[in-house]
Amino acid sequence: MRRLRGAGVLAAVVTGLAVFTPTADAQVGTGPWISDSPGYSEQQRGCGHISGLTFQLTCSTGSGDQRAERRYTTYSGGTHQFEGSFKITSMGGSRISLKQTFRDGSSAGPFFLLAVEKGGRLYAVHGGETIATGATVGTSVRVNTINQVGSTHKVYINGSQKDSVSSPGGSYYDKFGSYRTASGKGPITVEWSGVKFWHK
Repeated sequence: MRRLRGAGVLAAVVTGLAVFTPTADAQVGTGPWISDSPGYSEQQRGCGHISGLTFQLTCSTGSGDQRAERRYTTYSGGTHQFEGSFKITSMGGSRISLKQTFRDGSSAGPFFLLAVEKGGRLYAVHGGETIATGATVGTSVRVNTINQVGSTHKVYINGSQKDSVSSPGGSYYDKFGSYRTASGKGPITVEWSGVKFWHK
């Protein structure tokens, strides 16, 4: 088998049969990356509401399950990249999770949660460390996460790496939208755009 890399494709030639797989240059990380189109389900609970790529929490309730999210297909092994840009168009609350990397299977649970405080600080929910600042109302922010299963999970904000932690082996999935953390509350309206996925 020989591999041919050309404009936008990776071709695997096996006994004269060429199979073309779409490739794309991701915004961060070293390639080549292969484009993904994972399936997803929507989660609307409590005062959560989804309309296209707009995610709202319409109440100021500081308890209960308040969420409006997309949950993508589980993956196991390999290296997986998420990219998406969010813009908060209104925010009366604080401490709302925007992007999550979840573990699935026997170790199910939140692995990495990127949340925002009123005032624009982005932080990791587990640990509380600041990831970035400037996520204020009306400002577009690009988020990339790269999860190399069994190695590292990295977070990039507007193209710059801001966080890196060890990534245990197992199964994971991506989520984004708006989700009230244990210490947070709405209301908030978040618009997402440019959502893309790759693997290698």
